[in-house]
Order: sequence, then structure tokens, then C-alpha cells
Amino acid sequence: MQGPLLPILHALHEEFGYIDREAEPLIADILNLSRAEVHGVVTFYHDFRQKPAGRHVLKLCRAESCQARGSDALAAWAEARLGVAFGGTTADGSVSLEPVYCLGLCSVSPAAMLDGKVVARLDEKKLDTLLAETDR
Repeated sequence: MQGPLLPILHALHEEFGYIDREAEPLIADILNLSRAEVHGVVTFYHDFRQKPAGRHVLKLCRAESCQARGSDALAAWAEARLGVAFGGTTADGSVSLEPVYCLGLCSVSPAAMLDGKVVARLDEKKLDTLLAETDR
């Protein structure tokens, strides 16, 4: 079968929510690939996690339109409020903070996505309301 690596990785990610580093050599062995090739694909795609996500996933847009409309300040505020940098998860496991590089809401930026729900015209107050929903 040609090109089974991505379908296998997607299936693992869907089933477990992340791709465990220990699975990479097994996949490489089965597909007759090097571990470096498998790891390279896992780390190349932003949607593949290498560790479990928090109960909620907040993705803040980092694309140019959102940056021009203040997402850098929102990102700094979110990191300070959550106490984690991008790619991290809060100590209690409630929220993972991730960058995303376009949600297609450029005309109503800055934008974010919380658990798959997009939010436009984001500001600190709106972001605070979103994060309060994760506390429930």
C-alpha cells in the first residue's frame, strides 16, 4: 500500500488524542521506514500532538491578520493567565494552549478556537469569558 504513514498516524491520533513517542519505532518497523522519517512526519504537522492534551484546547490564531489586530498582546495575556506557554497544558490539565496559523476569519480577527468552536473579534474580555467556561 502506497503512503500508509499519514492514515496510520491520523488513526492513532484520533483514537488516543496524541501519538506516543514509543509508537514511532513500531510504525517505522512495520512500514520499513526509519524512526527519523516517522518522527519527522509527526513533528512536521501541527495537528499531531506528542502528549495528551488538556480537557480543553484553546487555539489562538497567530497569522498576520490576527497579529495586525492585536493577537500578540492576547497571546501574552493568555499565557500569563493560564501560566503556560504555547504548546503547554495547565498544571491541573484543564487547558492546552496551542498556536494555529489561520482560522479563516481574517476579516473579523483576532480569532481563536476553543474545543472546536471558533470565536471572532476576540479581546481580553471575550477571552476571559471563554477561559471561564473551562473552569466549569
